[in-house]
Amino acid sequence: MPRSFQILCLLIFFSLYPGARAQPPSVSESPAVVTFTLDFPSSAPEHYSIRVPSDGGAHYESSGRLSPDSDETDSFDLDFPLGPERRQKIFDLAAKAGYFQKDIDSHHKNLAFTGKKTLSYKDSQHAGDAAFNYSPNAAVQELTNVMQSLSATLEFGHRLQYDHRYQKLALDQELKRMEEMTRANELVEVGAIQPILDQIVADQSVINVTRARAQRLLEGSGAH
Repeated sequence: MPRSFQILCLLIFFSLYPGARAQPPSVSESPAVVTFTLDFPSSAPEHYSIRVPSDGGAHYESSGRLSPDSDETDSFDLDFPLGPERRQKIFDLAAKAGYFQKDIDSHHKNLAFTGKKTLSYKDSQHAGDAAFNYSPNAAVQELTNVMQSLSATLEFGHRLQYDHRYQKLALDQELKRMEEMTRANELVEVGAIQPILDQIVADQSVINVTRARAQRLLEGSGAH
């Protein structure tokens, strides 16, 4: 059979049955993910984790006793937005720390215990996780500070939600503490709790001084 005739037959076949064409393989890579976890029984919260994927929002969850003398526990779960600069910083620090593929703990016996911290990283080429109390690695230290500051911000949002619903007079003290910690650069990504701050600002049953604090925090975060 002449080759030209074979080619013609193939062209006619594929025109009649387009589904028979070879499809290129779909390439879908999972996003890279950095996760930070803290377990510290004597702190509030006693446990929390922050999961930061490279392709979108982040996730936070925490749990612990309502108060040191209480047996009641409280759980908090939140998907929240994370600014692109902060996200990039987190992944840059993970790379500088070698994707946590090696031991990062100092192993000094005379250091105070400040909670079991775990950093993990995973993408299509790297995977690692490492637990530590204190690390001498500068990138790990900076990343830990970012994650702890982020947790502090989100826990403020959690308490503000509770206070706004059950004890509005407590809002001013919480917001005052937030302002102080923001000035000391101890909080990051205040815009992540914008919804509750917006609710406080819009609630005319909340005293004006408190609403003004919430407004200043929003303006300082760039959310408004």
